Amino acid sequence: MRYTVITLFPNLVRPWLEESLLKKALERGLIRVEVVDLRAFGLGRHRTVDDTPYGGGAGMVIRPDVAVAALERALPADEVVLLSPAGRPFTQKVAEELAGKEHLVLLAGRYEGFDARVEAFATRILSIGDYVLMGGEVAALAVLEATARLVPGVIGDPQSHREDSFVRGLLDYPQYTRPPEFRGLRVPEVLLSGHHQEVERWRRQEALRRTLALRPELVARAPLSLLEARLLAEMDREE
Repeated sequence: MRYTVITLFPNLVRPWLEESLLKKALERGLIRVEVVDLRAFGLGRHRTVDDTPYGGGAGMVIRPDVAVAALERALPADEVVLLSPAGRPFTQKVAEELAGKEHLVLLAGRYEGFDARVEAFATRILSIGDYVLMGGEVAALAVLEATARLVPGVIGDPQSHREDSFVRGLLDYPQYTRPPEFRGLRVPEVLLSGHHQEVERWRRQEALRRTLALRPELVARAPLSLLEARLLAEMDREE
């Protein structure tokens, strides 16, 4: 899978690619990432990339001619993703859709963002949350990580991402490791029992319990299995 990240601050992106699983995926040729400096497409002697907004207001806006010149140099691409707090929510489902593409272009803005006309050249406008960052680099890296980990071979155990939070519409169950007791907090006995069916039941119940406690709106939308529906009914009776 190939990525092109277009940014005014390439040195914010490149170090992220030099550690952990992304570095290994790049070394093994499972993914390719090109980081494009938007400033290289700036105008005039000073490589100007932005200008004051029409109609007045604070801040500066990235010019459409500069942004599109950088974008067109990166084409062809399967998807052009513009990162913006005004975009649609970036979800696990969207990550799975994008992970099936061959080439993603990620447009990371700065200042007051891109001139609105740049949106006409994007296939998707995505937001990683209802808040405003200093720039789109963190959001672009979030999309890169969430999709790259779904590329076959990037994660050692392919089963691990099938059990992630949000894959089945619920949060993941809580995880434990050694020691069995830490500062008076014990690992649940069922996880030490060796009874795989009971462990599976416990995990599904705790995934439901955690989702109800932290993200109850997800439960109403989740496609629950028969077992999960029974567990949910039992939990309702307990209350």
